[in-house]
Amino acid sequence: MENRKETGLHTHTYYRCLTIAGSDSSGGAGIQADLKTFGALGCYGMTAITALTAQNTTGVSAIEAMTPAFVLEQIRAVLSDIGADAVKIGMLFSADIIQAVAEGLKAFNVRKIVLDPVMVAQSGDTLLQEDAIEAIKVHLVPLATVVTPNIPEAAVLTEKAADAEIDMRACARTLARHGCRAVLIKAGHLDGTQSTDVLYLPKDNRMVEISGPRIDTVNNHGTGCTLSSAIAAYLARGESIEMAVRKARDYIEGALKSAASYRLGHGHGPVHHYYRLWDA
Repeated sequence: MENRKETGLHTHTYYRCLTIAGSDSSGGAGIQADLKTFGALGCYGMTAITALTAQNTTGVSAIEAMTPAFVLEQIRAVLSDIGADAVKIGMLFSADIIQAVAEGLKAFNVRKIVLDPVMVAQSGDTLLQEDAIEAIKVHLVPLATVVTPNIPEAAVLTEKAADAEIDMRACARTLARHGCRAVLIKAGHLDGTQSTDVLYLPKDNRMVEISGPRIDTVNNHGTGCTLSSAIAAYLARGESIEMAVRKARDYIEGALKSAASYRLGHGHGPVHHYYRLWDA
């Protein structure tokens, strides 16, 4: 029988990314958006599903959470065999699931983690139970390489009002005190022709502003999921935190621009994850 290793067939490895998040049946957000992003950016994607949602471009009609034990078993199955160069965490739903995720990541000493503290869907539907907010701060923020809240999420996590740039900086500093390596406050909820996110790197006590044009489109479903999974993909590929965020911002800007000319569904359509491949 042929020895595959000796013939040199095993000469490549993948950049491996695991998403721990909820499923979006419409394919625009959640693990579906994460997997599309990983693939578009040259990474091998894996999943640990925390919840199933029945949703489309107009809203979420039902949610079924996985048991914490099953979420943990998925994480163990993937990390014990394949491993991960980076992990993206999205919708978690409950405090018990959050604790299970933290347990799994600690057990395998995962080093590159992007935490997107998903609380509300694009449609306004709640995706996180009230008692889970404190659990995120206690169990997951300290493990994170980058935490990526939008302004409303940052306000909840820091118990501050965050409707201006100075508040974004204050929120970033406050959230960083829980032990993460970086905080990215996303400015998508503000008005203006430009969107300026704030990246705080506490080790250097440095604030970085990352700006781009605000894209006028209703096709923005999954924007946050896509951005955070893009950051994870670039971290998996060896980029620094700041460069991973900058490249992810460029990617989502292109995905929004390309999606603007499409129509899918009757509400907020998805961003165009494959624009670099399909429109090339």
